Amino acid sequence: MPNRLARKPAQLSLFLAMVLAAVIALPPAQGGFAPGVSAALADDDDDGGDDDGGGSGGTRRGGYEGRSFGGSGDVRRALRSIFRWPSGKARRAPARRAVAVPAYAENEIVATGLDKNAIAGLVQDGFVVDDRIEVALVGGEMVRLIVPQGMTLETARAAVAARSAAATVDFNHFYQPQAERKPACAGEGCALVRHMVGWPMAGEESGAACLKPQRIGLVDTAINADHSVLADARLEVLDLGGGEGAKSGEQHGTAVAALLVGAPESRVPGLLPGSELVAVDAFRRFRKSADVANVYDLVRALDLLAGRDIRVINLSLTGPANAVLEHAVSAAIGRGTILVAAAGNDGPNAGPVYPAAYDGVIAVTAVDKARRPYRRAVRGDHIDIAAPGVDVWTAASISGARQKTGTSFAAPFVTAAAAILLAARPGLSPREVEAELMKSAEDIGKPGKDAVYGWGLLNARALCGGRSQG
Repeated sequence: MPNRLARKPAQLSLFLAMVLAAVIALPPAQGGFAPGVSAALADDDDDGGDDDGGGSGGTRRGGYEGRSFGGSGDVRRALRSIFRWPSGKARRAPARRAVAVPAYAENEIVATGLDKNAIAGLVQDGFVVDDRIEVALVGGEMVRLIVPQGMTLETARAAVAARSAAATVDFNHFYQPQAERKPACAGEGCALVRHMVGWPMAGEESGAACLKPQRIGLVDTAINADHSVLADARLEVLDLGGGEGAKSGEQHGTAVAALLVGAPESRVPGLLPGSELVAVDAFRRFRKSADVANVYDLVRALDLLAGRDIRVINLSLTGPANAVLEHAVSAAIGRGTILVAAAGNDGPNAGPVYPAAYDGVIAVTAVDKARRPYRRAVRGDHIDIAAPGVDVWTAASISGARQKTGTSFAAPFVTAAAAILLAARPGLSPREVEAELMKSAEDIGKPGKDAVYGWGLLNARALCGGRSQG
């Protein structure tokens, strides 16, 4: 034992000397001491709080990228990196990880077209009627059922559908807003993206047609109606209820609402300032982190807006195909409602998402100021038109403004354009409004319609009578 103890200090000294020599021998401009650690630290998409500001968010640079070695402080930092010694400074909180949201509620079925006898039979079979409501849009009752314990959702869907040939039945799928959390633009110059499509600012007489008050519907998250940008807006927010704690976050809804009707002299001048915006908060908080809207609530929201005879509705949200939602969307379009939806941020190789991919819905993708496609935008034959959606300056949820990116923020440009067309020519059908928008779009991809840009970039000059300034 004494001999082993005597050898240990010598071995440790030799090991430390070798480590120190290796560190000192590194070239001065070495790009990152521990690439693995550096990459992990830099991979942070959390943009911090959504309050006043315009910085690039909370993205951090890790490791020793771009720094030279040589001083004793650098050696100590290198040794700490190797041995994970504490630095003596307060450690940053780890990046928040996005909560994985399931595709649908695990034990719920939504159906329309069931009569009383069908529902009574399902109850006898062990189903529980969780909620039911008359939906004028689909001409009957919509019911939400809790599946009997031990029955799979597939089996439950088939059992409900078997009760009535007229029924439309599906899972209670979840849908999410389409906004990227990691901004890149810095400064109020981001507001100038509207000039890419020739949309005028307040005071530009040549584009007065695009600044006339309109009436628009919005299905989104909660909205901070007390935000200074929206303080004088003609804004009505309808709450679907759901009990205490059901209210969703205000980040996404506030940002989209500000793009549409923000005060003209504010930090976020809206596309249609002075217009009436009727919004429905169809979302709820999921595990205190994400905002999700289920099919049952989305159909209720569409029904509320249709009941108020609102002809243009913005849907900056996406999710899976769903038979009940498709039925409601088709009914709304059949009544003359123009539905404008975000194409989605699932990536260029992802499949179509809904409601954007439904027939008759105007699917909007996003481009940056150089007219390049947004890197995460969904592509496909269903894409109809492109609009600015990268680094768009809009309202933060609490106060002030910040930059936002995603197809969510491209959709309002097309929604506003559709409202302008409909105000000038109220007799236009949804198909005719879509055709007018596509006909005037600026072709920026392959000739004709393509899977990246659709028919091209929205061209508001034809609607507003103004000229592009950028």
